Amino acid sequence: MLLPEKKSTQRKAPARADRPFKGIALILASTVFLGCSDVTAKYLSASLPSIEIAWIRFLVFALIMIPAMIPGSPLYAMQTQRMGLHLLRGATLVGSSLFFISGLRFLPIAEASATGFIAPLFVTALSVIFLSEKVGMRRWAATAVGLLGVVIILRPGTSAFHPAAIFPIVSALAWGCTLIMTRMMSGTERAITTMTYSAIAGVCILTALVPFVWVTPTWQDIAFGVLIGVTSTAGQWIVVLAFRYADASVLAPFQYTQLLWVSILGFIVFGEVPDVWTVTGAAFIVASGLYIAHRERVRRSQLLQLAGETSPNA
Repeated sequence: MLLPEKKSTQRKAPARADRPFKGIALILASTVFLGCSDVTAKYLSASLPSIEIAWIRFLVFALIMIPAMIPGSPLYAMQTQRMGLHLLRGATLVGSSLFFISGLRFLPIAEASATGFIAPLFVTALSVIFLSEKVGMRRWAATAVGLLGVVIILRPGTSAFHPAAIFPIVSALAWGCTLIMTRMMSGTERAITTMTYSAIAGVCILTALVPFVWVTPTWQDIAFGVLIGVTSTAGQWIVVLAFRYADASVLAPFQYTQLLWVSILGFIVFGEVPDVWTVTGAAFIVASGLYIAHRERVRRSQLLQLAGETSPNA
């Protein structure tokens, strides 16, 4: 009699509540934390290698998630039947973080962040391959508009192009893979389980790499590294909470406010002012992402209608 009760406890997820304003408030708060994390990572990249910054970030992430790793803890979340997918997701998350921080070392933060927001375009393409989703011409057209925005920002073939601009693109691709795997596990895995395995995978991968680039950090460097770990973990967790209260299509427009925060902080901390090319390209990318989110909402509504019309005599 105890076994079924234990099993249901392990798989039980918090109930979804339709409270869009609370979800929007949470997603806006998350952009502040994530923006602060990005700006701090750029500041720290002047003194520490990207791998070491990412290692400190994931080490703090793992320390925060320790209660979920201890058997008998109320937060214990290591039970899973998809270990391999969890670890692979952790690896792509590490790749996304590592390539983005590498780009921040050489690029203005607004440019790197705007380019990184093309992840939904990669999700659109990858969903066809891994989720067998059908993507219509309008979503493909929106994807093309987003890619045009990237070209406007990077201006390949001109003197303004920096080879490091490839890093945010690769970061966005890795993040798109991370989101695809999150979707694949969303029906069976709890968010805390996913985050715990991501932290473990990240620490293990980066601990193997960091000795090759190690630079002894100062106490100030350590403090900033801890700040990156805390703000990025808090930002990710707030995003998870936000999606409990509102659909992704509702929250998507507000996620782009992160561009505003990084632009403001980039000006205050580094004196960087986004040029007209970055602003124009970012507008294309944001418009593309918003339209893709809109088409996702329309497609989901159509599927729900079809599911509700299985019997015309009902």
